Formats: sequence, C-alpha cells, structure tokens
Amino acid sequence: MPTGSSKLTLRSRIFIGLLVVCLLSIVSTTIVSYYVIKRASHKQSENTLQKRAEALAASLDYAVSRSLIHESDVADMLRNKIYEIADINKHDVILYDLRGNYLISNKRPDQILQKRIPKEILGRILNSDARVDFKTYSKEMKATMTSSYMVLKNYLLEPIAIVYFPYYYNDNQYLQVFNKYVQSIVLINVFLILLSGLISYLISKRVAKTITDISTKIADETTLTPIKYSGDDELSVLVRSYNRMVYKVREQNQVQAQMEREKAWREMAKQVAHEVKNPLTPMKLMIQSFERKFDAEDPDIEKRVHAMARLVTEQIDTVAAVASAFSEFAQLPERDDVILNLNEEVKNVADVFDNGDIMVKANKDDILIRMDKIYLTRILTNLISNAQQAGVDYRKPSICINIEHFNKKVTITVEDNGAGMSRDMLEKIFEPNFTSKSGGTGLGLTMVRRMVSDYKGTISVKSQLSKGSVFTVILPTNI
Repeated sequence: MPTGSSKLTLRSRIFIGLLVVCLLSIVSTTIVSYYVIKRASHKQSENTLQKRAEALAASLDYAVSRSLIHESDVADMLRNKIYEIADINKHDVILYDLRGNYLISNKRPDQILQKRIPKEILGRILNSDARVDFKTYSKEMKATMTSSYMVLKNYLLEPIAIVYFPYYYNDNQYLQVFNKYVQSIVLINVFLILLSGLISYLISKRVAKTITDISTKIADETTLTPIKYSGDDELSVLVRSYNRMVYKVREQNQVQAQMEREKAWREMAKQVAHEVKNPLTPMKLMIQSFERKFDAEDPDIEKRVHAMARLVTEQIDTVAAVASAFSEFAQLPERDDVILNLNEEVKNVADVFDNGDIMVKANKDDILIRMDKIYLTRILTNLISNAQQAGVDYRKPSICINIEHFNKKVTITVEDNGAGMSRDMLEKIFEPNFTSKSGGTGLGLTMVRRMVSDYKGTISVKSQLSKGSVFTVILPTNI
C-alpha cells in the first residue's frame, strides 16, 4: 500500500500534465511533418518524372519530325542525335524496335542491362497511346527505379520505335529532406520544450500557491478574515462560500460577545453592589446602636462620637477604594512606551516591599525592554504583593524574583513559599471578582493579565498547597 509521502502533490501533477501535453504536441507535430514531407517528396518525384518524360518526348518528336523516318531508319537517324538529347535533358535514353529489341542508347551497349523488353510489358506498351510506367527496386542503385516506356511516332503518326528511360528515385530522399528539417527545427523544439517546462512550472506554482494560500487562511481559526480573490474560476466558488461562512460566524461572534459583555456587566454590577454593601452594613448598625444608646449627659459622649466618626471614615475609604479599583479595571491608562532597564525597575519595586524576604536574580546585566513604566510597575507590584500576602505564620516568608533574557523575550518569575492554591483556585485565579483574600476586589490579577496581553505576552501560574506558588510572565523586549 503506498504511503502518503509517495504521492505526487497537486503542483507536481499540474506541472507534469502540462509538460506532457506540450511534449505530445511537439512530438505529434514532428511525426505529422515527417509524413507530410514524405508525401510531398513522392509527389515532387512524380512531377519531376512527368516533366522529364515530357521534355524527352518533345526532343525526340522534334528530332524525327524534320523528315519522314521509318522503323528501319530510326537507328541511323538518331544514332548521333540521341547523345545531344540525353545531354540536354540530363537523362539516359534507350531505344528499342517495335519487337522489343535493343537499338541504340546514349550509353555503351555493355552498360545496357535490358537488351530486350519482356513480352508482357511490350504488349502493354504497344496497346497504349500514353506513357507506361513500371516500378522496380534496383539493388545495385539501392533505389526505386521507374521504367517509363512510350511509343515514338513519325510525323505520319506511325510507330517507329519504343523509347525507354529509367528514372531512379531513392526512397531515402525524403529522409534527407526531413533530416534537414530536423536540424533546422531541433533548436526551436528544444527551446519550446524548455519554454513549455518553464510555463508549466509557473502555472503549476501559481495554482498551487493560490490553493495553499486559500487553505492556509481557511485553516487559520484565529483570524477568520474574508479571502480576497479576483479570479473567476472554480476556486472563486470556494472563496465565496468561505467568505459567506466568515460573515455568518462574525455575526454570531458579535451576538455572543454582546451576550458575554452583558453577562460580565451583570456580574460586575453584583460584585460592585456586594463590595459597597459590605462597609455600609457595619456603618448602619453602628449608627443605629449609637442612636439607641445616645445620652447627651454621658461624660464619654465626645469620645464615642470621635470613635464612630473614625469608623465611618474608614468604611467610606473602603467604598472609595472599591470604586477606584473597578474604575481602573474598566479603563487602563494610555501606554507611553519607553526603553527601560528591567533589572533596575524590578529592584526598585522589590525594595518597596522588601522586609529581608525578597531576592532578585537575573541571567544578564542591563536587560532592556520597551514598555510603559506604569504598566510594568503595576504588574510587579501586584505579583510581589500577592506573594507577600500568601505567607504563612509557621514558615519564614521567602520571595524569589528571577529575570531571564533569551531570544528577544524576557521571562519574569515570582516564586513564594506561601500557602499555595488548590486546583479549583488555580482555574479561577485570573477571573474577575475572584479573590482569596477577605479584603480584596478580585481585580488585581485580572488587570495584570490584561496589561500583559496588551504587550502580546503571557502569564501563567503553578502552585502546590502548603508549598507555594510561581507566577511566570513572558514579554517581548520590542527592541
């Protein structure tokens, strides 16, 4: 059973098919030319024989027309004239009497192979007023010999002799003509073969490239963009069908995205309400309790009022912090990318949180990155803050920040030895509103992921319960 690798590609099949058609066209043209030349050569030979026979007949008729010649006188009358006639027409001439016996010729008698005309041929000659031709193959001459006979008559139209002139025709003459044709056309045929091969290659390459481009775009599930194709052929039907599907998928995606946005805003609204309600409830209970227990004569009344005011102010600050967090999540600041020294930036942020538990390492000095400084600071601040808050009482906290630069990308890992997270928590860690802290909004890591994605980077996390977590951020240097 043949494997897939042994099969010819579409491009190869198109190329071979076009090349075979071109080669067959050239070969068939050559074969047709061969037979046309062969037929034309035979036709030309017949015309040449006809013209020579007519010229010889005219010369002999003229020679015997000046005086009355009888059968017995023809040999003496034409003995010398026959040489002149043969020289003028450049052809051998042999005369026989009416009984088929040899008379005279421009050739020596010992060179005449046929001294007497066979009886069956003689009868046909005497019974015909036209030229009689007989074709035989001469092994000595290696050619087809046409034996042409005609009756010579005097001016009284009386038969006086039989004229015989052999015409040798070589069957290879048309091959010689054909060889000349091949020699002159071979370069053209070679050029045509090369040109047809080039054209076949270009056509197959273009068709294969078009199909490959279309299939690549169809296979790309991330973009779903319509294909631009100006051709009006079979592929245009496929392209139009694909484009219609793309538009339908886009409409469905837009509807789905709208539904997801509405769902997200509903969840966000519930979270905002929940976060705002949390500080409002203790404020309400506190004020109600203060109202029930209010005593203007109480010597500690002023102290109690200040205490309540402080607690109310704290809860108001909590509400303001929640509002600010949701505002920042909804609208990130505009980027102002500059070239930063990543080693220094990481160290500066780490120094703010360092209580002797943070260690920074890097595989290179002065790693440069083009990025917004605020974005970078927020990412590092959130990751380091989460690492510190994940600490446990029974173990001395330790945070390791590692920076690696490789192949135009930087990798920042923040590893802690805190409480770690379960698998369920890991699956929801980057979702909005999810938090493992009692006072968190659940938007910190979500914003970090948005900022990382904004630079076409990635963020991931690995964690084990009671052992700690490792956050990994990969960003392009953009330099």
